[in-house]
Order: sequence, then C-alpha cells, then structure tokens
Amino acid sequence: MIPIEHTDPVNTKILSVSEDKITGFVREPFQEIANRCDLPLDTVLERIRTMLAAGTIRRVRQTLLATNLAEGALVAWRVPESQLDAAFEDMFQNDPYTGHVVVRSTEANIPGKAFKLWTTLKVPAGYSLDAHCEILMRRTGADAYRLMPAKGIFALGVGHVRRSKIQPGDRCEGPAKMHKVETIKLTDHEWRILTVLKREFAPDEICEPAWTKRAAEAGVSLDEFFAVAESLAARKLVGRFSTFLEHVKPNQSGARVTRFNALFHWAVPPGREIEAGSEVGRHEVLTHCYWRDGGPEFNNVNIMAVAHGTDRERVLEHKAAIDRHLEEASIPVTYTNVFWGGRSEIKPSEISPIAYEEWLRKNSAPSLTNA
Repeated sequence: MIPIEHTDPVNTKILSVSEDKITGFVREPFQEIANRCDLPLDTVLERIRTMLAAGTIRRVRQTLLATNLAEGALVAWRVPESQLDAAFEDMFQNDPYTGHVVVRSTEANIPGKAFKLWTTLKVPAGYSLDAHCEILMRRTGADAYRLMPAKGIFALGVGHVRRSKIQPGDRCEGPAKMHKVETIKLTDHEWRILTVLKREFAPDEICEPAWTKRAAEAGVSLDEFFAVAESLAARKLVGRFSTFLEHVKPNQSGARVTRFNALFHWAVPPGREIEAGSEVGRHEVLTHCYWRDGGPEFNNVNIMAVAHGTDRERVLEHKAAIDRHLEEASIPVTYTNVFWGGRSEIKPSEISPIAYEEWLRKNSAPSLTNA
C-alpha cells in the first residue's frame, strides 16, 4: 500500500518542495519537483495522486498573485452569535469571491473582539468591495464589517511540512522585500488562458506533460499557452505551482498537519510599516505577512502575519521571538495581539470579470463597478 501520511519520509521529501518551492510558471512542474527531490518522476506522480485521493493533499494548482489581478481585502465581520454558523456556510458555499473563511477569537478586550468571522474577499478590478460586502451583509445578517486591503506583502507561501522543523527566531539573512500591491489589467485572450491555467488538477491530470490538454482547452497552441503564462509570470501575476495540504482536517488515517492557526497583530508607528514588515517577514515560520490597516476596531494595527503549528505554546514562542526581534531592531510596537483560528474552510477565489457579472445577475444586483 502506498503511504498517504505527510510524515512518510518520501512524502515529506516531496511535500517539502511541492508545497511552496516551485515559484512562477514552470513548463514541466512535476518533473521540476522530481528533479529537486532527486526522485523518479513516476514516484512523484504516484505519491501526489495518492495523497490527493486520500485527502492529505487538498488541491494541486497553479496559484496566482491575485492581489495584482483583483481588488482584494481581508474582511472581519460582526455577526450575531445565533447567525454565525449560517453566515460561515453561506460565504463558504455560495460566494465564489470569498476564499478563506475562519472563525477567530481573542482574549483581548477590544472592539474587534466581536468580529468573529474572518474571510478573504476578491472582486475583479473596477468593482466595489464595499458593494459586494453590502450584498453579503443583507444575505447573512452581519451588522458590521471591516475591510483591510493589503498595502504590501512581505511573506506568502504555505510549506507546512517544511516549516514544522523551524525553530523560533529562524529567519532569512536580510529584510524581506515588500511586494507592492497594484492592479494590472489583462486582455480577454490572457484571461481565457489564465482561467484554464489556474484550474485545479484532477488526479488523472497529474502527469507530464502537464499543460498540453490545458492549451487545447484554451483553444491555443502549446507554444502560445507557454508564451502567455510566462508573460503573466514576468509581470508578477503568477505565484507558484503548489500541492496544498489539508492542514485543518485529518486525512483518512486521522493524521493532522497542523492544529493551531494564529493571526498575529502589531501596531507600529505610521511611516514605519515597510521597515517593520520587512523584519517580521524574515521569520521562516510565517505563511503570510502583510501591511494592512486594522483601524480603531483592532487598535490601529498595521502589520499582520499568520503562523500554524501543532502546539499552541510553540506558536506563541514563535510570536515571542518576532517580538524580541522587533525590539532589537528598535521598531516600537504600541500594541500587539493574537487572534486564534477555529473552524476554517479554504477555497480559491474566483476573479474573472465575466464570471462576476454572471454572479451579480444571479444575485439580483446591478453591476457594481466603481466606474
């Protein structure tokens, strides 16, 4: 029987690469994983297919830097307790533009404590995030929300298997470079290819060549498909080719990749966000690190980061190491906090303008462009 656990030595070797090390667009992504793992291609294909079928791997896909393709934000929602579960289900099941859906809690006595439902939201460029949120408010019973668009990205990449061995304080040698968020427009031709490019891989598609059928689906030659995909990558619109682990729920054998999901908050003096984010983003344990303005509900925090782990105290040790680093770097922190994740679901967000107009029609709403 082929092992399905992420802890199996061969699977660990594969996942340490395939989760977040294949950056940009690669013409032979599975071969590249095999090369970096020093394993036969057939072994890599067999293991990834098996882990996907078992639920160890949640999805396999080419990711996009959607912050540059769509208007996006982290959203905190205040929902009456009696409607929280229903609102969670509605946003996860019925809104293609909502990605992550997480119930979070904190012990801090701040206005934001009442905002227990957290989501990521993206709408195509030119459309209104606020108008979309108003639709969701009416539908779910939420009575308030806080939009927190990313102003800069310092770390973005999962790599749960690789990060499980990281020690508190482990960080890269120099400051993390900030990725500036700016929307780039695409042609209809590019959108058609991008839509096919980002679709999840079914088990029978995990093979080499990986992209031949996708090119045919887009109605273009393989050379044209490669040319457009590489152009998108050159414009920083393509993230990585990734096998996403199911890191919230147990797989068929009952094994879990992580148990705790912590959203760290720091408030640093205005004007020092890039400096602070560049230092926080150096820490290898973080899967995400952003400059986002939390507003008065969250004590005006402006640096946010996410870490996962199997032990709560260990996660807090990582947070303490980052706090010490900021102090050593002479970056004042006027407030810091942790929001812990509970119930959680994750799905890719739709970003196609054509699909969005169809969603608006189905939801009986007029076009919500900012024009």
